[in-house]
Amino acid sequence: MSRETSARDRVIVALDLPDVEAAEKTIWSLGDSINFYKIGYELVMAGGLSLAEDLAHGGKKVFLDMKLHDIGNTVMQATRRAAKLGAAFLTVHAFPQTMRAAVEGRGDSDLEILAVTVLTSWDDDDLKDAGYATTVPELVARRAAQAEAIGIDGLVCSPAEAKDLRQRLGGKMLLVTPGIRPAGSAKGDQKRVMTPKEAVLAGVDYMVIGRPIVAAEDPKRAAEAIVEEIENAKK
Repeated sequence: MSRETSARDRVIVALDLPDVEAAEKTIWSLGDSINFYKIGYELVMAGGLSLAEDLAHGGKKVFLDMKLHDIGNTVMQATRRAAKLGAAFLTVHAFPQTMRAAVEGRGDSDLEILAVTVLTSWDDDDLKDAGYATTVPELVARRAAQAEAIGIDGLVCSPAEAKDLRQRLGGKMLLVTPGIRPAGSAKGDQKRVMTPKEAVLAGVDYMVIGRPIVAAEDPKRAAEAIVEEIENAKK
């Protein structure tokens, strides 16, 4: 559900880096400017699960971006392990059977399950190539309704869909968005992007930001500038 959160805690830094050493260097450089980190496939394959556990035990929040999608028992057991690591968020793909298994697997832990509606690097043509006879907004809306009915805590969506989803869902679910780019930043491989200010006004709860912070000459200054933009968004 939507909640009141400080601007600093709304920024999730994506540690999309090749090894734990590089991730630890980034975390050190950011200091107390960031409290929330995303760990995905690349870093997990390089020992990132141990880092995730260390961060959680050290008082930081961890978003395990695993995008689980498998048979129900496998998803359930993997979700259970994520909860034991101390993760705050875990992603699964927004297929009904997968979502149900994840909800069962997290049990009564504090882990919050986020369903990925449509990847932010996809557009309508990509859906067509994958065999979907629908548009991105239509598929996002369908999967959002299914996720709400199943008891998923939040959605991962493009900022472009956030405003419509917030209107549809009210404050019932969290909205977490990648594809956030400060004004003047390169889009990279993201096709549907917004600035932090635009995302706040669209009803986004948490923003996943990688390269604009991690690849900045001064990551801490870049992070603090984004936090300031969020703080000022509704003034």
